[in-house]
Amino acid sequence: MKTEPLVPAAVLEAIRAPLAAIGAVRADAPILQPLSLVLELAGEDVRAGLFVLQSEGGAEACLRPDFTVALASAHIARGGGNGRYLYEGPVFRAGGGEEPEEVLNLGLELFGAQDAGGDADAEVASLAWRAARAGGRQDLRLWLGDVALLAAFVQSLSLHPALAAKLVRIAGRPRLLNAELARAGATAPTRRGGQLAAMLSGLEAAEAAAMLEEVWTLAGVEPVGGRGAADIARRLVTRAASAEAPALTVGQAEALSAFMAIGDDPAAAINAIRALGGQSDALEAALQAWQGRVTALTLMTDGAPLTFAPALGHAFDYYDGPTFEIRSAALGAARPVAVGGRYDGLARRLGAEVVLPAVGCTVRPWRAFAEGEA
Repeated sequence: MKTEPLVPAAVLEAIRAPLAAIGAVRADAPILQPLSLVLELAGEDVRAGLFVLQSEGGAEACLRPDFTVALASAHIARGGGNGRYLYEGPVFRAGGGEEPEEVLNLGLELFGAQDAGGDADAEVASLAWRAARAGGRQDLRLWLGDVALLAAFVQSLSLHPALAAKLVRIAGRPRLLNAELARAGATAPTRRGGQLAAMLSGLEAAEAAAMLEEVWTLAGVEPVGGRGAADIARRLVTRAASAEAPALTVGQAEALSAFMAIGDDPAAAINAIRALGGQSDALEAALQAWQGRVTALTLMTDGAPLTFAPALGHAFDYYDGPTFEIRSAALGAARPVAVGGRYDGLARRLGAEVVLPAVGCTVRPWRAFAEGEA
């Protein structure tokens, strides 16, 4: 397994210091993580980038690809509520080529009501900025995005509800989004959802899972890939609804494509979004919130260079609000120095009964290091 070179101790301490200064509790997470959960949160496309192995109980597991999900799960198990965690340790990605497969990550995860407002988004992004700058690079830029803003923009286009929901769900997955844009103007759905999905869609979640398990038993089928009946039933229903959604019109596709392509100075980007979107109080409120957030970030980062690319997303689709990346001009967009954002809905997806406001960030020390090349 290829590992990153070590960052000099003094540089690592300088990168760590801004994150440690807020008094978060040090936390760790198991190296082995359930594969089914990772695939649920990131999709099957990421499987090739994971180290997958069979656990002692027979279920598939993977080496830890990130800390966020594991720390959120542990926080929920402790009762949820408020919590601030600082972590440091290796994560594993089977990327192939010359990229290291075991890399050091430093990060913060903030949970709870006191972190629910926009101030926490700016705070975490500014902490990540200061940590990244401590590595010595002078070519950094802070890129900003927002999954929720995409949802508000989509709603302003007056789309069919099923189509709007589908677009929001796949916005962070370029292959699926491009396929949807490519079928703009189609007069009928490209496929139908199927009778099984139709039957499951009329049931409560527990009933749908029980029906699917009964079908498996009758057919002598053993599920593979680590997914449970409830997960598979939910996905069948979701895909069936997506399949029946009408296509974008050509004009709607052009507006959405233009939105996804925006990447500019925040003021110019916000004006471009206003020009593209329809009349929508929700969209205007979201844009005004971003104007305030940009002002706060400018102050907190001492004038960091900012680019607003509203469609900015990450590999894991649990992000559902503002997102950010810190990029080095030398390393390029594919190798960000730090990433982060808001994921208020993750707790519900992990089984919590209530929404748990949450925002976090991850910094790659070796990429932040001025002499690092990976």
